[in-house]
Amino acid sequence: MTSQQRTAILLAAGGSLALLAGAFIFQAFGYAPCKLCIWQRWPHVAAIVIGVLCLATRRAGLAWFGALAALATAGVGLYHTGVERGFWVGPTTCTSGDVGGLSADDLMNQILAAPLIRCDEVAWQLLGLSMASWNAILSLGLAAIWVWAATRRA
Repeated sequence: MTSQQRTAILLAAGGSLALLAGAFIFQAFGYAPCKLCIWQRWPHVAAIVIGVLCLATRRAGLAWFGALAALATAGVGLYHTGVERGFWVGPTTCTSGDVGGLSADDLMNQILAAPLIRCDEVAWQLLGLSMASWNAILSLGLAAIWVWAATRRA
């Protein structure tokens, strides 16, 4: 693995780390994530792990998996953007914790007290683009860096 490949892998994995950190910072400021926001985070985690593996094993060929992770989160981001813009319908399912021991009244109170985070509403935007759109754009850039790292000859 060349020093340029190492630098590119650090940049790509670090980019995923930065995007993931940004998501958690927004969450700390009160922008609760929706289901699709959560889905966008997992490929970034995978990309970070792949970056560590690439550097630890000195196998730049693993960068192809980093590119796939970046493309996966970009794809979810594009899908989420379409949901926000009304191009298509998003997921209709939701999740809850264990409700087995709750009475009907307790369950109803829990449902009514739970915040509703909708995937089809833009919580924050910059230059007319939502967080999902920015994630998609930046992740496509990270995918290009991963591909560059994977295709360089040692």
